[in-house]
Amino acid sequence: MEKTKCLIIGSGPAGYTAAIYAARANLKPVLYKGLQPGGQLTITTEVENYPGYPYGVQGPDMMIDFEKQARRMGADIRDGMATKVDFSSEHFKVEIDEEKWIAADAVIIATGASAKWLGLESEQRLNGHGVSACAVCDGFFFRGKEVAVVGGGDTAAEEALYLSKLCTRVHMLVRRDKMRASMIMQERVKNTPNIMIYWNTETEEILGDNKVTGVRYRNNKTGETGEISVSGFFVAIGHQPNSAIFKGWLDMDESGYIKTVPGTTKTSREGVFAAGDVQDKVYRQAVTAAGSGCMAALDAERYLSAKGLH
Repeated sequence: MEKTKCLIIGSGPAGYTAAIYAARANLKPVLYKGLQPGGQLTITTEVENYPGYPYGVQGPDMMIDFEKQARRMGADIRDGMATKVDFSSEHFKVEIDEEKWIAADAVIIATGASAKWLGLESEQRLNGHGVSACAVCDGFFFRGKEVAVVGGGDTAAEEALYLSKLCTRVHMLVRRDKMRASMIMQERVKNTPNIMIYWNTETEEILGDNKVTGVRYRNNKTGETGEISVSGFFVAIGHQPNSAIFKGWLDMDESGYIKTVPGTTKTSREGVFAAGDVQDKVYRQAVTAAGSGCMAALDAERYLSAKGLH
């Protein structure tokens, strides 16, 4: 079985930043890219809110830059996906592609989270061309325009409120006759004049060829259909942390986000650290993920030093 000092699982901003710091600390990290190399930013187009890119950057290009920098520092970056773990001893074991096992003295989990989607063909086709799962990331591009938000929980309410400050009108499509959001968030949404709520509403189709031009919806009580002209369509039905293989080994919250000690990236298992969206359901930004990747590498280095392994 191959043995390494520091194993990093995942290759978004958190994973690559952890690799940069771990490599510079001479931990000789091995990083497996996972199912979606580069993470959610690879399905994003223009990124304008990451420091250091004064004219913006395409999400996939930014992840290529991250990877190049990690490689230049000496990180061993590999294709492959973690499919099983065994954290029963201090020699942490991780299965890759259901084929081989690798043992590590410290593990950094940076597997991220995936947005939940409606499952429409038009949603995937127009993803990055008006369809988004992050208002903070992409709302700026729809300044002064009309947009739609689908969802009825706190995430949807937050997205709608954020967009209401940028857009002329926000059409909020709620599948039931009430929202799941907390009462205070519901009140804020209802009291915002440019948010229009559509109750009992299902999204049938996102309209547009090369960019979003509208949405076709159906009232699931009356069966009536209609269309709204919008330039952006925001899916806000939640995120799913990519943490399934760690269940039973690490403490998680009810949604599957890995719990970390506040102010650190330490998990419930000493020597295992979690960074980025797999443990952050609040901010979910590239820059905060990168910051926690840095923290994870520093935490791992200190752990290995204390154990006399570095």
